[in-house]
Amino acid sequence: MMNLFSFSEEAPASPSNILPHGGTVLYYGKVFSGEEVEQYYDYLFRLIPWENDEAVIFGKLILTKRKVAWFGEKAFEYTYSGRTKLAKLWTPELLSLKQKCEAVTGETYNSCLLNLYHDGSEGMAYHSDAEKDLKKHGAIASVSFGAERKFVFKHKSTGEKAEVLLENGSLLVMKGTTQDHWLHRLPPTTKVKSPRINLTFRTIIE
Repeated sequence: MMNLFSFSEEAPASPSNILPHGGTVLYYGKVFSGEEVEQYYDYLFRLIPWENDEAVIFGKLILTKRKVAWFGEKAFEYTYSGRTKLAKLWTPELLSLKQKCEAVTGETYNSCLLNLYHDGSEGMAYHSDAEKDLKKHGAIASVSFGAERKFVFKHKSTGEKAEVLLENGSLLVMKGTTQDHWLHRLPPTTKVKSPRINLTFRTIIE
């Protein structure tokens, strides 16, 4: 098992909101050391029980190339895209990642949806994380390991856009009314040939 991260490094500076209005998205940049990035990426890629994601579209079950895993502090149920997932319990490594996110952001999280994008051809269409299982206006912390990818926000009414490049070992947080007013997506790209692992720490309510 890897060593837990150290809090001895200087904490990242408080980031500014990348959205012009209607929500709060804070990009902290790289919050993990090079050694941590290598250890966590290797662990996540090899040892997480990845499964192809499922979605029901127009009554038809679709399997995505992107793979996912769902973890939490208990066996939470989480329903999205017409499918319900049952959380596996935290591993020590995922728990340490959660604690790191909590220390940096000042928020708390009880679950995590993990995504594995094998290369730039795999992405995510515009959507909001506003499922009934999630805490309303709760914070969602997004950790990225591997390939750098562009992340885009679009306002639901005005069509305004904001974007950020998610670096290897970086942390982004969406909170407040962001999901009410903004959509977000991970656009596909032909330029990226290597995998990206994304962990989205969130709060499930029962």
